[in-house]
Amino acid sequence: MRTRRLDWGGSDPASLAREIRLAAPSMGEAGERVREIISLVAERGDEGLREIAVSLGEPTSELRVAPQALSDALVALDPAVREALELAKANLEAVSTAEAQAAGAPVVTELPQGQRVELVSSPVASAGLYAPGGRAPLASSLLMCAVPALVAGVDRIAVASPPGPQGIPAPTVLAVCALCGLDEVYAIGGAQAVAALALGTESIDPVDVVTGPGNRYVQEAKRALYGSVGLDSIAGPSELVVIADAGADPGLVALDVGAQAEHGDDGPLVVISTDRALCDEVGKRATALAEASPSIADALLTLVLAPAIGPALELSDALAPEHLELACADAAAGARERIAGAIFLGAGAATAFGDYAAGSNHVMPTGGSARFSGPLGVGAYLRRSSLVSLPAGAAAALAESVEALARAEGLPVHASSARARAAAPEASASGRSSQRLT
Repeated sequence: MRTRRLDWGGSDPASLAREIRLAAPSMGEAGERVREIISLVAERGDEGLREIAVSLGEPTSELRVAPQALSDALVALDPAVREALELAKANLEAVSTAEAQAAGAPVVTELPQGQRVELVSSPVASAGLYAPGGRAPLASSLLMCAVPALVAGVDRIAVASPPGPQGIPAPTVLAVCALCGLDEVYAIGGAQAVAALALGTESIDPVDVVTGPGNRYVQEAKRALYGSVGLDSIAGPSELVVIADAGADPGLVALDVGAQAEHGDDGPLVVISTDRALCDEVGKRATALAEASPSIADALLTLVLAPAIGPALELSDALAPEHLELACADAAAGARERIAGAIFLGAGAATAFGDYAAGSNHVMPTGGSARFSGPLGVGAYLRRSSLVSLPAGAAAALAESVEALARAEGLPVHASSARARAAAPEASASGRSSQRLT
């Protein structure tokens, strides 16, 4: 593992955060290729998907996976792995159900003029879930996407995951599909999978929302297709910031950094400490770990020596990382105000638990987007609507204000519409009162 050390005086955390992020690979090359892929899928549909598969050396068998392959994978699954998946699923369901109860409750307001405004949430009709392949097939990511969608009540759920040598996704991914009762599964990976789910092809109906993590190409495709389809977040290369004081265990910190490096070498890994000796020891331990684990050898670890915990927290907030570990005294103080996808605190709070079985969702915003978004949850699969009920009396009470604002904005027909409604009898405004919507 490559390391670099920065002695930081504590000023201008935003500039240092930009410098740290600039060390990650650029999205420029990915963006250009992704635009080509999206155009090919949009123009040529299934045939375009097969052309892309050929160019990548992937099998070009049927796009959709046969249901029998799903059930076979679940039967063949290692019992210990199945038990672990069922535990993780149960914990996710508990958290997602609690979220659904809070998010799904209607918000009703009766206003002084007599109108009633109700905010209601309903599940989207369809969702596409992306399960990455990459260095390792992430069946756990599919579980993280599927459980909130199921709890939300999404009617149609489609899954896309890269094909292996046999032309179908990894057995563990297929087993999770069977475990969750999902049978619309496609052997498609990368940006082309996102494009197919968002735009549709001859054999794949488009979905309302696409969720799931992935590499730079997957996330750039999500970015490019935003507006054509709903998205969870830009959940790309894994990120970790650890804030550690002299009391932290450098061996544990190095292991946590190495664990996130296993997801890829293009996301920022940062340890911010007030103790020079701890920075040095974490660097040594991480280097030794990489020598024994070649898959993390190319990752870059940035070690920042900070003057105090306060500036360290400010730098972390400026980075707005996917994962934040607080390995310092009084970690709980102010933890709720930190800017990160997930904040881990406590003696056992390694990010690996959040990645698998703690009950939190590991599909989280990256690239600094934790500033305005959060972990995947039930809310990603819900759409909100306002129900606005205005009896004639409310229309009359509001009409003068609406007319004044409409004329001030140069919209006279708005003013006329409001005035006419205020003058109309109750029944004539919306048709006969006995009529029903069907």
